[in-house]
Amino acid sequence: DLALWDLKGKVFGKPVYELIGGQTYDDLPCYMTGNDPDWAIELGFQGVKLACPYGPYDGLDGLRKNVDLVRETRELIGPNREMLLDCWMALDVEYTVRLAQELRPFKMAWLEECLPAEDIGGHITLRERLTWQTLATGEHWFTPYPFQFAAERHLVDIVQPDIAWVGGMTAMLRIYALAEAAGVTFIPHVGANDPYGQHACYGLPGIRWAEWSSPVPPGVPLAEMNPYPGMATPVDGRLKPSDAPGFGVDLDPASLAGFLHQ
Repeated sequence: DLALWDLKGKVFGKPVYELIGGQTYDDLPCYMTGNDPDWAIELGFQGVKLACPYGPYDGLDGLRKNVDLVRETRELIGPNREMLLDCWMALDVEYTVRLAQELRPFKMAWLEECLPAEDIGGHITLRERLTWQTLATGEHWFTPYPFQFAAERHLVDIVQPDIAWVGGMTAMLRIYALAEAAGVTFIPHVGANDPYGQHACYGLPGIRWAEWSSPVPPGVPLAEMNPYPGMATPVDGRLKPSDAPGFGVDLDPASLAGFLHQ
């Protein structure tokens, strides 16, 4: 699907974001995922998403350590940057409710992927018990159908499809339409990490920021970790995708020489 969108852009001589609606920002604000918030601040990101290191089987000690991590991060980044927590399907309903209550003073922008993706009943119960906490999920939902179910019932506040996993740009457009009709926020998973997500985030209205999630060691420029020739990387926490036709990936045939001879 992504290859066909890239081809369509090349045929019409337009970047893909122009094909799906057109530029919606001068440049797109980004947040950074990773447990090096000081590095994220230095790079100019206006939001930090932490990976939650402890879960239900770590007991009270683990719960306290999660709270300590969030407290220390809030003290570091101050009150004017957003803070998010990615739980990566590792929690259950009871633990999530308790964790959310403990973290309430720190003004979390959202809690993400608290439950296993397939636990739809758990998502229903969690929404009933956490009416005040913004919840996000969806990177491990595949095809538009789980998003339709969740959006119609407002099980989550933010849906996060991954363009490479959910079915490409065509599926993203369908999910975006479902979310928009239901009044649910649409923020793609790792939307700034590859040219495909960048064009989706840049060309669809209402996506207020994009996620940059990359194992970049502190001190290493983001551009050095970029695996896509021609792809933009955030500068001062903001991103402007390539305006070259298609997705703007400029593959140098010479770079394939080593693979072709194997």
